[in-house]
Amino acid sequence: MDLESAGRQLNNLVIFQNLKQDPLIAGLRTWICACGAEEKSSGAAAVAAALYPGGTDLTRAVLERVLNDDNFYIRQRAAGKEADPLILAQLREELEALSEAASRSSLLPGQPGWRGEKADFFQAYESRMKRLPLEGYGLYARYWAFSMSPEGRLIPVLHPDPLRLSDLYGYERERDKVVRNTRSLLAGHPAGNILLYGDAGTGKSSTVKAVANEFSGSGLRLIQIEKSLLHTIPPLLDELADNPLKFILFIDDLSFAANDGHFTALKTILEGSVAARSGNVVVYATSNRRHLISERFADREGGEIHLNDSLEEVASLSARFGLVITFEKPGKDFYIELVLHLAERNGLSLPREMLVREAEAYAIRSGGRTPRAARQFVEFKIAMDSE
Repeated sequence: MDLESAGRQLNNLVIFQNLKQDPLIAGLRTWICACGAEEKSSGAAAVAAALYPGGTDLTRAVLERVLNDDNFYIRQRAAGKEADPLILAQLREELEALSEAASRSSLLPGQPGWRGEKADFFQAYESRMKRLPLEGYGLYARYWAFSMSPEGRLIPVLHPDPLRLSDLYGYERERDKVVRNTRSLLAGHPAGNILLYGDAGTGKSSTVKAVANEFSGSGLRLIQIEKSLLHTIPPLLDELADNPLKFILFIDDLSFAANDGHFTALKTILEGSVAARSGNVVVYATSNRRHLISERFADREGGEIHLNDSLEEVASLSARFGLVITFEKPGKDFYIELVLHLAERNGLSLPREMLVREAEAYAIRSGGRTPRAARQFVEFKIAMDSE
């Protein structure tokens, strides 16, 4: 394919039509199809403005956009569908045009320059298809952690917590249950929803984030959803059903007040919906309440005729999680062990007696012995020593 034909094809992209709006591709199209020197210079400037923040390799930049594009073809392939021969032919034409356009270097006097070389975009694209279960496509290929907007739109987390399992200490038995369940999910085997229950500061949320971070390179993505946005989950499940990646829907610090409408919404999501839950999604929730709902003595005495049915409904929500893991508040010995471990790991060299004494005092001021209190105490001592 010659450059003129490539330029015409860039004007008529079908599969990669999203790229027509990309400033780099739009500038490249203008540069190739320019009718005069002024238009040529304008196109070159647009290419350079979009290219330079990431370097000067035009081939790499265009190929990166091609591989990360979210389009109907990649979604069909991700869902295991075979491509129609006519669509496959169109794919080859568009990839050849994009490759040809990206291969041209610009070294014209008075214009910004860049480097380009010929590359087999089709082969690179087919190789990417084989890696979809691990790398995903579109936003899922560029990010591993997301939050949910009130409109039900996924928002990438640009700077997720880098916490890893090796950063956590203690609660190995509890964390191992989460890890084994997650490994089962990634292997395509049955995996259950998990409720991580226990006192504040015991590492429940840290466990979920560390597990998600640990397996992000194995095709796992984390989507954190606020309790007020539980109604966005059903359409999200439909969206994720054909995705080859695996997903943790993370609901942090979950609890409900009496007569909270979100209570019923979560029950439906966990079990009882008409639609079957996709095998590539699990719900991991953390809570300080075993039964997730604030239950008053008045509720037990209460005025409902079918009181037992109401109380059973309250208890049934936690039962809908396949696994409930309890993170108990540490005793004094484990708390001190954790403080000493963190102090050694962070190079905090103070006499043991001093650390023990001050750590206990810090725990009293902080509301009790927890892994969070131990970490905050060590961080505080490091900050004091650095002054």
